[in-house]
Amino acid sequence: MVKGCSLSQNGSSSFPDPLLYRQLVGRLLYLTNTRLDISFVVQQLSQFMASPMINHHKTLTRVLRYLRGNPGQCLYYPENSPLHIKAFSDSDWATCPDTHKSISGYCTFLEDSLISWKSKKQTTISRSSSETKYRALALASCEIQWVTFILEDFQLHYTQPALLYYDNNSVRYIATNGVFHERTKHIKIDCHVVRECLQKKLFHLLPISTHD
Repeated sequence: MVKGCSLSQNGSSSFPDPLLYRQLVGRLLYLTNTRLDISFVVQQLSQFMASPMINHHKTLTRVLRYLRGNPGQCLYYPENSPLHIKAFSDSDWATCPDTHKSISGYCTFLEDSLISWKSKKQTTISRSSSETKYRALALASCEIQWVTFILEDFQLHYTQPALLYYDNNSVRYIATNGVFHERTKHIKIDCHVVRECLQKKLFHLLPISTHD
């Protein structure tokens, strides 16, 4: 997807073959089971299945050209891997031009093996960037909890806390500080989800460090 491109329901004429558009997007949705690199753009394209526009189809064909030129992208799972969960989470804020909703995203690793990922539009409009990012953090927290339960079901005893990396200082303060937590009653459920996981030592919340 072109950097900075924001797909909208307006801005161009209707695509003459909506059925073709739906079929192609449906196939791309299936492909996201193994291709993390197209998850975001497919999430964007799937919003316009009812009435696609010309610019939506242009973005779709760009994705198809990208896939044709990069067929070797794949996931690698070594035979032996330590049971250490690591996750990365992020979000934008109100970037949807039609609804002003935000997008949450995360990816989860078992040591160096990528095992789950998601790009999803949030169900409600957030009044601040911190609220948006906290909702994304809650989504990633639930995913870590689910992966931990899966390991337990396979009788793989996971003892050390996972590592959840996030790049927003205010969100980390809210998660670990009870005073900040009380100031965020409009996102009360998400606050409780993340705070409960931290109190159970399910994961450690760490900043994302950048290296030159």
